[in-house]
Amino acid sequence: MLKNRMSTSAFRTFISSPRRYPAAALALAAVGVGVAPLTASAATAPAKPATAHVAPASVKATASTAKATAASTTKTTTKTTTTPAKTTAKAATPTSLFAGSTTATLEPTGTVGSQSHITLDSDQWSNATSIVKAAEDMHLSPYAATIAVATSMQESKLQNLNVAVDHDSLGLFQQRPSCGWGTPSQLNDPTYAAKAFLKNLPSGYQSMSLHRAAQDVQASFNGSLYSQWEDQAAHIVSTIVNH
Repeated sequence: MLKNRMSTSAFRTFISSPRRYPAAALALAAVGVGVAPLTASAATAPAKPATAHVAPASVKATASTAKATAASTTKTTTKTTTTPAKTTAKAATPTSLFAGSTTATLEPTGTVGSQSHITLDSDQWSNATSIVKAAEDMHLSPYAATIAVATSMQESKLQNLNVAVDHDSLGLFQQRPSCGWGTPSQLNDPTYAAKAFLKNLPSGYQSMSLHRAAQDVQASFNGSLYSQWEDQAAHIVSTIVNH
């Protein structure tokens, strides 16, 4: 920068006389032209907006929040949907301890003599079911259930008789209160009567013929009559436990 500045009138005279100062006039003119634009540019250049980068940051934050929300919703929905399937998978369980019983387990000693059959109504099926359930509850064998059903078929045709027809005999097994089997009301309860019979089976009943095991409990006048019901009794037990 020049230490001694010209006055305005001297500068105009200087510029208007290029012949006296040709080189200096051109140089100053060039400086004047070059300086003016630079000064104008610096003075008038618009300032950059202070909020130029705020919008992108806000958009990015909004997008991140939306993504997180969507992921959380998907995770929650998947967990809720799979829970019932897991619960449902735990449902099926066996309904009978004797399920899958075969002829070998239902009549291990085989039948003796000719066999008889009767047609059962709903009450008789219900009574037979009570006998089978009693054997299961006592953790006996399927053969024990066959013996008990056959015995009841001979004694009462699987009918729960509540009126004595032979002395004071009552119920499915024609058990007598006077002989210590229980009270009349107890003997007319199919479950009680069945368990009273089953707990008196001989310890070796599994290897005994059906009529011998039944007669050991009942002490009837003709024990061989129980054998005629073995085939149908085994079929009844199989139907109850396998359906």
